Amino acid sequence: MTANKILFLVIDGVSDRPCPELRGLTPLAAAKKPVLDKLAAEGVCGIMDTISPGIRPGSDTAHLSLLGYDPHTYYTGRGPLECEGSGIHMEPGMIGFRCNFATLSPQGLITDRRAGRIHDTQALSEAIRKEVDLSGFRVEFDFRSGAGHRAALALKGKGLGHCVTSNDPKKEGVPPLKVKELRQTQADQKTADICNEFVKQSSEILFRHPVNVERVNKGLNPANIVLMRGAGEMGDLPPFEKKYGLKGSVISAASLITGIGTAVGLEHIPVEGITGSQNSNIKGKIRAALAELRSKDFVLVNIKGADESGHDGLPLQKKAFIEKIDEEFEPLLALKGTIIVICADHSTPCCIKDHSADPVPVIIRGEGVRTDDVVRFDEYSCAKGGLCRIHGCDLMPIALDLINRAHKFGA
Repeated sequence: MTANKILFLVIDGVSDRPCPELRGLTPLAAAKKPVLDKLAAEGVCGIMDTISPGIRPGSDTAHLSLLGYDPHTYYTGRGPLECEGSGIHMEPGMIGFRCNFATLSPQGLITDRRAGRIHDTQALSEAIRKEVDLSGFRVEFDFRSGAGHRAALALKGKGLGHCVTSNDPKKEGVPPLKVKELRQTQADQKTADICNEFVKQSSEILFRHPVNVERVNKGLNPANIVLMRGAGEMGDLPPFEKKYGLKGSVISAASLITGIGTAVGLEHIPVEGITGSQNSNIKGKIRAALAELRSKDFVLVNIKGADESGHDGLPLQKKAFIEKIDEEFEPLLALKGTIIVICADHSTPCCIKDHSADPVPVIIRGEGVRTDDVVRFDEYSCAKGGLCRIHGCDLMPIALDLINRAHKFGA
């Protein structure tokens, strides 16, 4: 029997480096994860450079690569993809930014770049949309909340450029930066001026907003400034269905991943209770993915919590999260007629609290797969697997071949 569907499960940032707190093991190697280990034993394993060896992938470039869209060709910046994932329809030529709600002290210093990892910022975003006035620039804007402290800003109008800097100093205890043009063009200068005016007006709104007044009264960090980065111009991505002949869905709490999916034509499937953090509704994600596979050919699922632990430098928390999600993966063991691809999009080692270029482990399991001797899903074991070492752009062609949808090269 040949499988005819693909489930693509990305455990964001799960790959790591040896951690002293875990007796020199990675969180993935130290974790008790019988389901993932069984899937590894029933499939073929390997390690993967999402972009290429030595290149630290962003989540954006990594997911484009995993879906078979060479980021060297199609990547135009993270901002437009964040906007798509936040519910802003991005047309070619629009300028997009990824944003954070952050905390600005009365002295003008950034004291928390994530505003206490605030959740539910819809009221703040709505106030910004209603009260910020950029009509003097003859430009339209949209501003939407993403997961947690994240948000997105989109600009639409004539004479805009995307080559501008960020106002995010990337550290705390210093003032926000002024957005500046990176090229000496009227378009980029105009965009920089718009951004600075947007930050000025939105901060005035946020400082007095009841949500932030209440947070201050409770001793919580207010979300009183917008930090923006990742400027990019929306490009034109070939539709996933036209590229592969597959109808698909995307399930993710991260607006970036949702945006990548919807930008290529995958249907976004909302799931109640998914947060992109440790408390996310993983059971709901898996249930939704299995439901989608009844009518779709391809489902992309992103699970974010391990990446968060890596960025926070918490290996024990990362290990615990892996063990938690492993229990929720049990229904995958009974899944038939489907090629299951499980991997990370990048490594997020707790020791550096950032993405690294370390290759990530990958499993491909399903009917027709030639299995190997690997019986554990971790960075060490998978390196000995039958897939050997591959690139991110290799995954979709391999999966397509396994469901007999690959095209012959030559006669």
